[in-house]
Amino acid sequence: MNKIKSIINRINITKNRIFLVFPIFIAVLLFIYYLFDPSPELKDSKAMEASSVIQEGIAKEIIRFHVLANSDSDEDQALKLKVKNAVVEGLKEPLEEAENIEEARNIMNQNISLVTQIALNIIKEEGYDYGVNVNLSDTYFPTKIYGDMTFPPGIYEALRIEIGEAKGKNWWCVMFPPLCFVDGTYSVVPEKSKEQLKYVLTEDEYASLAKEGKLKVKAKFKVQEVMKEWLDKK
Repeated sequence: MNKIKSIINRINITKNRIFLVFPIFIAVLLFIYYLFDPSPELKDSKAMEASSVIQEGIAKEIIRFHVLANSDSDEDQALKLKVKNAVVEGLKEPLEEAENIEEARNIMNQNISLVTQIALNIIKEEGYDYGVNVNLSDTYFPTKIYGDMTFPPGIYEALRIEIGEAKGKNWWCVMFPPLCFVDGTYSVVPEKSKEQLKYVLTEDEYASLAKEGKLKVKAKFKVQEVMKEWLDKK
């Protein structure tokens, strides 16, 4: 009998020690959890910072194309697309010689007058007398999808064509590397264009566009759930 009582006492002592130690163990786990697992606000901040770095890196290597219509009337919108098509065709051959953004920028700057004349010719042929302003400048672009590639929003250098009052809806694409020259539906970006993007962008930047980034799995301690389950069983 005494042996049984002794065993029971030892079991009770062990249980009491466990009950005393377990809260400390939980506290340590909580400390580790909050130390290595940032708050949602901090995670959002870090995600935004990382996204901004990616966008800025992409922007340093590409030049976009921005055409603003005179108005949103059907006629002005149709005219905008005709101007766009003519300019894209006019710059296609010269830009094929560009191997980097500096060369592409120089080609565009050297052809500002040509682009202006192309646009004015189309406008006149269509029976309008709108003026045209052409420049290479920084402008804000929203998120834009080209087939299976998504470009993040932000400030990009762009060849801008403003037709008339330039109060209509915009048309935009990527002039360098030449995504403007792919199929107008943008259902698929040709491999050649992707290869050019891979050449000028880092792996992370390209992966963010092509959605090829590998998922990163992060294990988390479910401390609250574990503690609740343990208390429920007491």
